[in-house]
Amino acid sequence: MTLIAAALPPVRGTLKADAPLAPLVWFKAGGAAQWLFEPKDAQDLSDFLARLDPDVPVMALGLGSNLIVRDGGVPGVVVRLGKPFARVEQVDATALRCGGGASGILVSSTARDAGIAGLEFLRSIPGTVGGFVRMNGGAYGRETCDILVEFDVVLRSGEQVTLSLDALDYTYRHSSLPQGAVVVSAIFRGVPGDPAAIQAEMDRIASAREESQPLRSKTGGSTFKNPAGHKAWALVDDAGCRGLQLGGAQVSEKHTNFLLNTGDATSADIEALGEEVRRRVKAKSGVELEWEIQRVGIKSPLEPLSQGKDT
Repeated sequence: MTLIAAALPPVRGTLKADAPLAPLVWFKAGGAAQWLFEPKDAQDLSDFLARLDPDVPVMALGLGSNLIVRDGGVPGVVVRLGKPFARVEQVDATALRCGGGASGILVSSTARDAGIAGLEFLRSIPGTVGGFVRMNGGAYGRETCDILVEFDVVLRSGEQVTLSLDALDYTYRHSSLPQGAVVVSAIFRGVPGDPAAIQAEMDRIASAREESQPLRSKTGGSTFKNPAGHKAWALVDDAGCRGLQLGGAQVSEKHTNFLLNTGDATSADIEALGEEVRRRVKAKSGVELEWEIQRVGIKSPLEPLSQGKDT
């Protein structure tokens, strides 16, 4: 679908055509968004979506840490929540209201300052609140479902609704949040805690992550979901994929469930390497790995839009 500016609703935020997405994602690879929209506030987003042709695909973009943007780019509108959505404020003694664009580091640090424990694990997830809610983000034994009370979302129709945890039907790294919906805020609840002890736990998590993961590389975080009864990294390692390369993409030698852009990888290189890893793991162990990283966009202008599903 070709979208010309005259066919788009007016906005109070910013709307850019043919906006490169590679600088906005951790892999630093991939094509452009047909349109990149940064709304001024939730009402701006709501008005825009309500007036936008319902056939136009809409995708929310957070920090781009768990994402492959295919080289052909993303048709339709990519919504990126900027500073107006990055605020975190205390609701009561143990709860925070967090903007959909707030980072895990900001949320956990605010919780520490307020003496709220139980949110330390967010320190280790390189994403935003919107992504945590959509994907049931988790690490170090905790998940978003453990702390989420309710969330505000703008549906693809433009309707603004407040939903509870139960509405998401959470499973491992998956929710039933509708396609095109954008989480604009969420309330997370912890328990009373001592700020010094909270900081010590955050430091422990940060140190463990630094030691085990290739954080200073162009990567996308955990590539594959952990199958029942298995660790994805161990299956990848056992299949002989540690350090495996394809074009400019490589399986990390430090943590085999991470793929790396060693410098000039295309998104096609990265995705093809992931598929080769899946093939080798299946051949070695009989286990079929599922992608955890979301893969969006088109491989070329001739291929239909995909929204992160296995192909």
